[in-house]
Amino acid sequence: MKIYNTLTRRKDEFVPLEPGKVKMYVCGPTVYNYIHIGNARPMIVFDTVRRYFEYKGYEVNYVSNFTDVDDKIIKKAIEEGVDADTISKRYIAECKKDMEGMNVKPATTHPLATEEICGMLEMIQTLIDKGYAYRAEDGTVYFRVKAFKEYGKLSHKNLDDLQSGFREIKVTGEEGKEDSADFVLWKPKKEGEPFWESPWCNGRPGWHIECSVMSRKYLGDQIDIHAGGEDLIFPHHENEIAQSEAANGKTFANYWMHNAFLNIDNRKMSKSLGNFFTVREISEKYDLQVLRFFMLSAHYRSPLNFSAELMEASKNGLERILNCVSRLGDFLKTAADGEMSEAEQAAKAELDSLVAKFEAAMDDDFNTADAISAIFEMVKLANSTADENSTKGYLEQVKAQIEKLCDVMGIITEKKEEILEEEIEKMIAARQQARKDKNFALADEIRGQLLEKGIILEDTREGVKWKRA
Repeated sequence: MKIYNTLTRRKDEFVPLEPGKVKMYVCGPTVYNYIHIGNARPMIVFDTVRRYFEYKGYEVNYVSNFTDVDDKIIKKAIEEGVDADTISKRYIAECKKDMEGMNVKPATTHPLATEEICGMLEMIQTLIDKGYAYRAEDGTVYFRVKAFKEYGKLSHKNLDDLQSGFREIKVTGEEGKEDSADFVLWKPKKEGEPFWESPWCNGRPGWHIECSVMSRKYLGDQIDIHAGGEDLIFPHHENEIAQSEAANGKTFANYWMHNAFLNIDNRKMSKSLGNFFTVREISEKYDLQVLRFFMLSAHYRSPLNFSAELMEASKNGLERILNCVSRLGDFLKTAADGEMSEAEQAAKAELDSLVAKFEAAMDDDFNTADAISAIFEMVKLANSTADENSTKGYLEQVKAQIEKLCDVMGIITEKKEEILEEEIEKMIAARQQARKDKNFALADEIRGQLLEKGIILEDTREGVKWKRA
């Protein structure tokens, strides 16, 4: 198995720190709103990486954090007149709903930044004791970048160029820095913000320190894979390496994986351009399995363009697979036992070669696009060789193999149970009554239940309209 390593800029053979085990850390979202489809790409991609390792027999310890203290969370809390904890808890719950809809498995551990403050204080003090960090007069603690000689090795940036750039963007409040490239480990509290006591000042951690601390606590000083979106390479992941390796005296992560950006209609996704979609918004138009299938239709290191046309193509492609599995299930209901015919044996041999093709694609830096192509070839083979006269053994093997490889992709092959129009109308009426009663939680729950059954609701001036996904 080979993985493209951002650190070395080449595909490196995967050799785990411990045979048969994978320690993997993936940076999670900052929880101040519903997650957007840009957040969804690394969630889906690295969940699939995890699933493939498990398919290959590895025991995976998968850690993904929630950043639950941040300027954006505090701003949202002030706007709503609530505390930051209320905002973060609300959107962690909403994020988990979206993850479930996309069939993203829960991490082995989902640590929260606010629950790891003690570890952050400990690591910061270690960095100060070792000369890698210092306290400014106002109580801010900075990491001394020049003290870490390998700074820039992940982003492949020259420190002199970085310092020049930092001088140009220097902002008020950074006068206490020894050097323009130094970054914050701990900062003083501001009026109305949450804070914690520390030896340096009452305040809160900088963004970068949390991942170093969580990774060390739940995975150890060294890990196999650290992953996230390519926007995190610099400065976040670069700073993580500096903190972790300076504090622990060991290589932090052996492999660094980064997914490329998601564009919308060939333009970078941006709120200012008005082309910004949340996963929740997409779920009102499509089953989130379609979104997952779409995300895996391109290699994770390739930029991916989101459009209605491509989503429709993904929906149709996914439907082909689900219809095939359903058809095989129907044949199995009446299939008889018996030895496979020569034609079935030949088809079974071809099936085995397609499994090998799937694995070769995934072994080559998790090429999900080519892996899905192998699944489509299996579907084509099944549609041309399986019918009501096929033996039970052949049908079982074909169906099981397609289902198994789809599971690696996180694709649920069981079709949603059909819902009758009368039942839909009753549920819509119940939702409307809940809205009149201002029981919005129940109204949202009913809408979600209908969506799970493949029914999309549209609130219009003429009333509620519905359609099948």
